[in-house]
Amino acid sequence: MYSSLRLTVRPSVIFPQVLSARRFLSQDARNRISNAVQASPVVVFMKGTPKLPECGFSRAVMQILDLQGVPPEKLQTYNVLEDTELRSGIKEFSNWPTIPQVYINGEFVGGCDIVMGMHQSGELETFLEKNNVLPPLPEEATQVIKQDK
Repeated sequence: MYSSLRLTVRPSVIFPQVLSARRFLSQDARNRISNAVQASPVVVFMKGTPKLPECGFSRAVMQILDLQGVPPEKLQTYNVLEDTELRSGIKEFSNWPTIPQVYINGEFVGGCDIVMGMHQSGELETFLEKNNVLPPLPEEATQVIKQDK
């Protein structure tokens, strides 16, 4: 009896705020965020600043990018704690519920957990090289790495 009810009732009917929450981002805010993610090869929306992160996850992302050797001139950060519209808007823009958020060449990569996993697997370095954020390793270094394995 109840199973057919669950199949026919949409969440937006029961919880209309779910539907309206997804349409909160104004076109102006959407355009500002879109321009921001395109402004630099690597863009991080974080809590705090690179020198003074106000969240452990934001700190971890910045440490990973530093370990990867991302040049400061290719990195732009935005402190979401300074702008409440940006803080809520970036979550809707990416359809990702947490901060920090990392974009590379305008493409949403993920949050701390995704970036950390990519770093640990070596995928992040490859991704950064393919997107011209990092120069590729010289051929000699690549051969040395292969010999060590």
